Amino acid sequence: MEEMEEELKCPVCGSFYREPIILPCSHNLCQACARNILVQTPESESPQSRRASGSAVSDYDYLDLDKMSLYSEADSGYGSYGGFASAPTTPCQKSPNGVRVFPPAAPPPPAALAPPPRNACLTCPQCHRSLVLDERGLRGFPRNRLLEGVIDRYQQGRAAALRCQLCEKAPKEAAVMCEQCDVFYCDPCRLRCHPPRGPLAKHRLVPPAQGRVSRRLSPRKISTCTDHELENHSMYCVQCKSPVCYQCLEEGKHSSHEVKALGAMWKLHKSQLSQALNGLSDRAKEAKEFLVQLRNMVQQIQENSVEFEACLVAQCDALIDALNRRKAQLLSRVNKEHEHKLKVVRDQISHCTVKLRQTTGLMEYCLEVIKENDPSGFLQISDALIRRVHLTEDQWGKGTLTPRMTTDFDLNLDNAPLLQSIHQLDFVQMKVPAPPILQLEECCTHNNSATLSWKQPPLSTVQVEGYILELDDGNGGQFREVYVGKETMCTVDGLHFNSTYSARVKAFNKTGVSPYSKTLVLQTSEDMQSEEQTLPFPVPLERSQLRRMSPFSSTLNLQPSFPGRSYFELRSSAHQLSLHSSLQSLNSAVAWFSFDPASAHADIIFSNDNLTVTCNSYDDRVVLGKTGFSKGLHYWELSIDRYDNHPDPAFGVARIDVLKDAMLGKDDKAWAMYVDNNRSWFMHNNSHTNRTEGGITKGATVGVLLDLTRRTLTFSINEDQQGPVAFENLEGLFFPAVSLNRNVQVTLHTGLPVPEFYASRSAMP
Repeated sequence: MEEMEEELKCPVCGSFYREPIILPCSHNLCQACARNILVQTPESESPQSRRASGSAVSDYDYLDLDKMSLYSEADSGYGSYGGFASAPTTPCQKSPNGVRVFPPAAPPPPAALAPPPRNACLTCPQCHRSLVLDERGLRGFPRNRLLEGVIDRYQQGRAAALRCQLCEKAPKEAAVMCEQCDVFYCDPCRLRCHPPRGPLAKHRLVPPAQGRVSRRLSPRKISTCTDHELENHSMYCVQCKSPVCYQCLEEGKHSSHEVKALGAMWKLHKSQLSQALNGLSDRAKEAKEFLVQLRNMVQQIQENSVEFEACLVAQCDALIDALNRRKAQLLSRVNKEHEHKLKVVRDQISHCTVKLRQTTGLMEYCLEVIKENDPSGFLQISDALIRRVHLTEDQWGKGTLTPRMTTDFDLNLDNAPLLQSIHQLDFVQMKVPAPPILQLEECCTHNNSATLSWKQPPLSTVQVEGYILELDDGNGGQFREVYVGKETMCTVDGLHFNSTYSARVKAFNKTGVSPYSKTLVLQTSEDMQSEEQTLPFPVPLERSQLRRMSPFSSTLNLQPSFPGRSYFELRSSAHQLSLHSSLQSLNSAVAWFSFDPASAHADIIFSNDNLTVTCNSYDDRVVLGKTGFSKGLHYWELSIDRYDNHPDPAFGVARIDVLKDAMLGKDDKAWAMYVDNNRSWFMHNNSHTNRTEGGITKGATVGVLLDLTRRTLTFSINEDQQGPVAFENLEGLFFPAVSLNRNVQVTLHTGLPVPEFYASRSAMP
């Protein structure tokens, strides 16, 4: 509940709202604070008079001019309302929240010197939107009684010991409460600020506990119409987004607007706010888990630091006395690295904690709002709360819950140098480079040439001096080096047509050579006509000295990869990646594949030659197929072998780097349909669309049809199309994907023909 307190404080005075009013921009202000920041403008310069006179300046320009004039002198501490020639400068102050507050206008001058009539203008201190009041003044803004109720409950739920409200530093325990002032006093503050003489002698002082009870028992006022104070709200105007009464409707103010029952809209908006809170609650849960991970990283960094320091001290103590000065320098470097890592992680913990506190406060506030039984009060703020919840959820976007620092100390002490080289003693790299990662979407074949691209693993801090690319002879023979250098992309020309080559790459530095990457299997084109007409590409001079012997009568050339792509296959048994020729006729090709254990989440359980999968976790986990597609028409099915407790598995396609520990479709790397026992939805980038009736049970079959010729994705259940075309404009490399938990088990069926409902539609002109 403590995190919610900022939601209940006025941005002007910094205290809990007193008689809050709702501005048209959905923000709140104390009525007294709103009165304090009113600015008087000449009637001849108001937006209404400008429209009447045909002025070319729009309301938008007027509001911008108003806002600029109010906030243009932030450095001086004073603001002038300089939008109009006759407006005097008005000194301003700052509220406890840093908001500029304009005091009430000066007393009116004598009648002989009275200026022309003026309109009242109010600028929201949060969004800086300027508002011109009508003849009703502040009474034209609705009272936020729902917020008052939340504040009352919050204050009643605070600590039992009531504190003095006038103590400047550490508030003392309250001794009395004045019922007329509605303030709690300790004895010193009561004698100083509320003496028992004069008008204050008639005030009734009661014990603090009795004052709290009287506050709690004060009757809640019924929300009434701002235009007709004797009428209660009974309907809701959809266009105006505000409750109205029957007299408003009879007067014709909303005759052309859509008006709905107040109770129905109350329930609808409560439902929308509850749904928005579900997504935000998931983000808060992820943030809490992420904080645990960061705190574990702090502990691991500390343990690694202690272990490394102990090893370093042991090595230095074994050397002669001449090493002592150098030892201190090395320890200093380790401590700096230690402090740097801790600083980065602790800063991220602090940042994430603040965001989580704000998110939790907003959630608690929204939950308290949902508990309210005042429909009109709820509807006055529900739209703004829904927008805030969505905005806060978006702030927990990609990258926010990713560690910025690794826990490893990539340092090692080399104790081999001779005593005369002690002054050169320094850290060397502790590890050989990690195996490079082949970038499948950048790899391709074209005719009798192949382009390969690779990169270092993410978060790898080990320096790499170069890479070695190796290919076999196309007949399963030995690997030979075809390139050595610092580049991360290489095109090999002059390969044999209709041949299968295997390629792999490794990195090296002065410490050693990394393990090989996964093996990429390349299939060249079947076109045999130009096999003897291979034109070698020239090798740049700076690269020719880095070449190693090639098994082919061809040359090497570094160039951008060919834009055409085909599909890849990850063979888990041999840890190979297979690249088929982009010139194959994929429209008529049938692909057989299974699930890929190498890229799946650790909680996924495989059986039946990797065709059947389930999970040992109650959370959704993702598993990909071994084959990726970038062209052609492809169809596969998944049969539901087990379906307990009505879970909602998701089926579709994804990129190779999709999130593996969340439901498919939660990020922008997956396109999926998730389905329960009654209905289904399409989801991409956590956006849910096209709810369709009809679900799955044990024994049901879910079909996935990926048409990369038309760039569409369609789903079916039990051979009937489920909903419309799910996704369009798909482009790139896609892998079959499924997300499920321990309540679901599915079996993959591949090599299937296109279903009838799609074949008949494709045959239509």
